[in-house]
Amino acid sequence: MEILMAFLIGILFMTATYLMLSKSLLRIIIGTGLLSHGAHLLLLTMGGLKKGAAPLLGENAPSYADPLPQALILTAIVISFGVTAFFLVLAYRAYQELGTDNMDRLRGKEGHE
Repeated sequence: MEILMAFLIGILFMTATYLMLSKSLLRIIIGTGLLSHGAHLLLLTMGGLKKGAAPLLGENAPSYADPLPQALILTAIVISFGVTAFFLVLAYRAYQELGTDNMDRLRGKEGHE
């Protein structure tokens, strides 16, 4: 199962890198979202894909699932949601002001201050 997850993480990172290198601002935002999803899967896979009971006091189970990777992923999901929302508002405002989402045209003209 870890091998399948490694391939999936690699595909997500590859797709995110391709999208982030494009000229469209919306594709860059989608690329950052895919990159964060790849990082979440990486954290989950590195924490170990174990089966076990929930770590509750008073339970007598032979094995418990580690809650730390799940807590890290939950925190990362909240942070990536906030960053994605900020990027979308920033892109919308830039499109309103400049009328384009092309990164080359957003840079402006050289020598113009």
